[in-house]
Amino acid sequence: MIKKLMLAVATLVASAGFAFAQVDVNKADAAALDGIKGVGPSMSKAILDERAKGEFKDWADLQGRIKGLGDKKAAKLSEAGLVVNGKGKEGAAAAKPVAKDAKPSQAADAKAAL
Repeated sequence: MIKKLMLAVATLVASAGFAFAQVDVNKADAAALDGIKGVGPSMSKAILDERAKGEFKDWADLQGRIKGLGDKKAAKLSEAGLVVNGKGKEGAAAAKPVAKDAKPSQAADAKAAL
């Protein structure tokens, strides 16, 4: 019984890294787009309206067709899991958590690495 419990806990911990699923802008519906932090109902509607005219080729195409989507916003959306044709925005890195017990200088070094 304890082995099964430990296996379940280990499986849960291992799957925690997969918590942020990628959402492809060319395949997602409004609900999936709204699930991305930083995408609200108006942006998801704009994305769906533009996608109806043709799929997005890459991030540059997405940024050119969606009003108000600049480099910083696009990088944040990419970090949150939004992809275009399976690719994240270049230059956007996945967020790395900083350990709670890290010293301030370690935390600053970890942030600088992002």
